[in-house]
Amino acid sequence: MRESLFESLVGVLVVAVAGIFLYFSLQQRSEAAPADSYQLIAKFNRVDGISTGSDVRMAGVKIGAVNAIALDPKTYKAVVNFTVKKGVQVPDDSTAQVLSDGLLGGAYLGIMVGGSFDYIPEGGTVEFTRGSVDL
Repeated sequence: MRESLFESLVGVLVVAVAGIFLYFSLQQRSEAAPADSYQLIAKFNRVDGISTGSDVRMAGVKIGAVNAIALDPKTYKAVVNFTVKKGVQVPDDSTAQVLSDGLLGGAYLGIMVGGSFDYIPEGGTVEFTRGSVDL
């Protein structure tokens, strides 16, 4: 009787810990496209390592997330839709590039800021891109 009570308590504890992990993973997923953000588009030759939910960073700081990746059937380029926080304006001569977190880490979309005083409007396209490098 005592052993079955102990096993039941351990089982409940395991289920509770699994529920906590599930809750935190769903919270992280919901931050991928916050409501106070706007959409931008970039076209790449290669986007190896980028997936839906990947970070968008500027100067190493997360400013958004990748929403969708699709193939343009006319140009055969990867079209990446991503969000940027409303307070962050991206100059229209900025470069979007696929960067690696490290040798074994994932990839993210990095925005290299340009020097223009004009900004990409909501729904606009980042004209200058650099795809991922095949090691």
